[in-house]
Amino acid sequence: MGAYLGHIAALATSVAWSFTSVFFTLSGRQVGSAVVNRTRLLLALVFVTLMHRMTQGQFFPLDAEPFRWGWLALSGLIGFVVGDAFLFQAFVMIGPRLTMLLMALTPVFSTALGWVLLREALTPLELAGVVLAVGGVALVVSGDSNGNDDPEEEDSRGEVLHIRHYTLGVLFGLGAAIGQAGGLFASRMGLVGDFPALSGNLIRLIAATIAIWVMAFLRRQAGVNFEKLRAHPRAFLTIVGGALLGPFVGVWLSLIAVQKAPLGIASTLMSLSPIVLLPVGRVLFNERIGLRAVGGTVMAVAGSALLFL
Repeated sequence: MGAYLGHIAALATSVAWSFTSVFFTLSGRQVGSAVVNRTRLLLALVFVTLMHRMTQGQFFPLDAEPFRWGWLALSGLIGFVVGDAFLFQAFVMIGPRLTMLLMALTPVFSTALGWVLLREALTPLELAGVVLAVGGVALVVSGDSNGNDDPEEEDSRGEVLHIRHYTLGVLFGLGAAIGQAGGLFASRMGLVGDFPALSGNLIRLIAATIAIWVMAFLRRQAGVNFEKLRAHPRAFLTIVGGALLGPFVGVWLSLIAVQKAPLGIASTLMSLSPIVLLPVGRVLFNERIGLRAVGGTVMAVAGSALLFL
């Protein structure tokens, strides 16, 4: 059990992030993604601070070494601020399907970073597991409900996306995948020596929350943020649920994963959210599950099983 703690934490992260995406999708449709992003970080910071006081005996990890604050703050800025900004922009420009397909490359970037910078060489069996899992996720998210696989999709107005617009969207999607991999690497560097993952999560949230709210005040968007929440109380409740499962529980588990398992393996197992979302989407949104999704799920499960062997 102890030898696979990182693997299990990574799988649990996928489950938590799957339900988080449902909560944030529902709330984002009412108040917008920017409001959701800022509010979830603020709520998560409160949750994690209180939990840190209960478990560690202090509100903030003031005794953490400066290098940990540096690496973990960098991780928070890369992951929560820059990476998520790229992710949301990619959703807007090329849609969720292609964005998820590009995000499936995160384990590839993570494996490369782990190999080059951390000297984490995976065995042939582990590499086969990564390839199968990433391929399965890519297969699941590569087709839409209409069976349209042409990259020149039509937007809601029926106009074909301009090639420059499409290219920028792809670059934003790649930036999001690279940002997530870079954030995981920075977290790994800050968590060396069995530093508590909860404390690491708190440092990441402090840096990201300060940065994103300073930008909101400078852009005079802070007041608008709270006005939208007051106008949509149900959206606020779903953001609370998403903040609990995402930046609080999910990120806490993800830091345990990158601390206890090789970076490439942890990133691969954490990227299985599209697989977990298949039955959720079927039950909650009545989405069709086709043969491609079934085949991709089988591949992803087989790849994940190889990573445990």
